Amino acid sequence: MTSRLFFDGDELDSGAVWREVVPLARLVAVVGAVALVPVTLQWLFVETLGLVPVLTALLSVATQFVLAVGAGVVLLYVVTRALRLADDSV
Repeated sequence: MTSRLFFDGDELDSGAVWREVVPLARLVAVVGAVALVPVTLQWLFVETLGLVPVLTALLSVATQFVLAVGAGVVLLYVVTRALRLADDSV
């Protein structure tokens, strides 16, 4: 019988699932926290101080860039981890 990841016999191995979920959740939280920096700056400079709306466009682009790169990093982590788990289970 072949071994199935995250299963111990017919039961779900919740410990193994949590060991994989926690680092992924931390990575997503870090990306979200970094993306909040340009959003906070946009709110501070444009809404509070009333500076030029051009900053709104620049900071929006910066936020989208951070989120796009962060999503790529998270996807690379998931694929790399999946390949490593597949190699370990063989």
